[in-house]
Parts: sequence; C-alpha cells; structure tokens
Amino acid sequence: MNDYMMIIIGILIPFAGTTLGALTVIFLKGEMKQHTQNALLGFASGVMIAASVWSLLIPAIDMAADQGKLAWFPACVGFLLGIGFLLLLDNVIPHLHLDEEKPEGIRSRLNKTSMLVLAVTLHNIPEGMAVGVVFAGIGNVSSGMSLAGAFALSIGIALQNLPEGAIISLPLRSEGMTQKRSLLYGILSGVVEPIAAAITILLANMITDILPYLLAFAAGAMIYVVVEELIPESQIGEHSNIGTIGVAIGFVLMMVLDVALG
Repeated sequence: MNDYMMIIIGILIPFAGTTLGALTVIFLKGEMKQHTQNALLGFASGVMIAASVWSLLIPAIDMAADQGKLAWFPACVGFLLGIGFLLLLDNVIPHLHLDEEKPEGIRSRLNKTSMLVLAVTLHNIPEGMAVGVVFAGIGNVSSGMSLAGAFALSIGIALQNLPEGAIISLPLRSEGMTQKRSLLYGILSGVVEPIAAAITILLANMITDILPYLLAFAAGAMIYVVVEELIPESQIGEHSNIGTIGVAIGFVLMMVLDVALG
C-alpha cells in the first residue's frame, strides 16, 4: 500500500469514529444519561490534552530546535494563534451547545438542529488540522514523526469522536427527529475533519518551515475546545467527578498510544 493511500486512510479514521458514534442512534432509545455523557466528554478532553502535548507541542519544539530556531518560539506563537483562531470562530459562527438555550456567534435564522451540528463541527476543525499536520510531518526528517505515531493520533481522536457522534445524534432523536435524519446530522458533523486535514497537509507541504507553527496551532485550537466547551460540559449535573475520571482515562490512553506507537 503506497504512502498516499495510507495518508487517506489515516485522515478518514477520525471521521469513521464520528460515524460509529452516530450509529448508536439505531440501537439506543432516548437521550444519553447525564453521567454517561459527562464521562464521555471527560474522556474526549483527556485524549485531546494528551494529543496536544505529545503529538503536537513536543514535536513542534523538537523540530524548531533541529531547524536552528528558538525551540520555544514557534510553539508559543502557533499555540496562541490557534487559541485566537478558535476564539474568532466561536464568536462568528452561529452555534448552540447542548443544554443551552441561547446560541453563540453572530445572529442568524438557523434552526436549533443546524446550530447544534455547527457546534460539534466547530470542535472538529482543530482535530482535523491536528491529524493533517502530523501526517504532513511524516515526510519531514526533522519532525521526528513516524507513520505509527500519526496513526496513533488518528486512532486517539477517532476514539474521542465516538461520544461526539452519539451526543449529537441521540438528543436530536429524542426531540422527535427521525432516526435516519438524526444519523445523517451526526455523520455530517464529522465531515469537516478530513477536509481540514487535507487542507492542512497541502499548506504544510507547500511551506515546510511553517510545520512547527502548524503543529502548535492545532494544539492551541484543541486546547481551546477542551477548556471552553468539553470540560465545562463534563461537569454538568451531579457527580461531576465522573467527568474528571474520564479526563484521566482519556489522557493516559492517548499518552500510551503516542509513546508506544510514536
């Protein structure tokens, strides 16, 4: 199997995770229980935090050092730009979070369903970028990235996409939407990931010197999503420590995947 095919498979794995999560709407009836949702959101947060450190920030620092640059500079600049980019999108794109009645972003006439899907889609942009930039780094000797390490990140993000697909499809089904449409919306929320990954790969291959910045940019964008949305949502209701336990499990699992396969 050639490298191009491996990259295509790699950037599609997270989308497959979202799709599998959305398929739960076929087997489950009603909305997901709050403590289960908290655990899964916490798990997703842990995976994204660990991926941001081991798969993105540390390689960005190492790569900058190998290029003879200030090792910390691209990581700091890229990270802050990633935070700023998601902050901008968060304030511009109309979207609605679970358990919220007031939408965020600019005013629009979009219905509640569309804004719920946009909220998850917004989360998936940095995840797609992260996968794309890691696969782009495989061909760069100074990046120190391996195909196994790139697949480790891709698999880790796919694992945390499983609850995201379910969390968008199940509430829509419980509100009266048909099973088929609920499934479709859940799947569509993940389409942005392979698109973002492909665009990032093209950018990184065009300008190799910006790869450390792109790695840190993706890390900043993912940390924004974790701190702004996932962790607060994992603490809703009683027994908030379930979400914290989920963070720990997700973090350790992603760390092990990255170190063992990277």
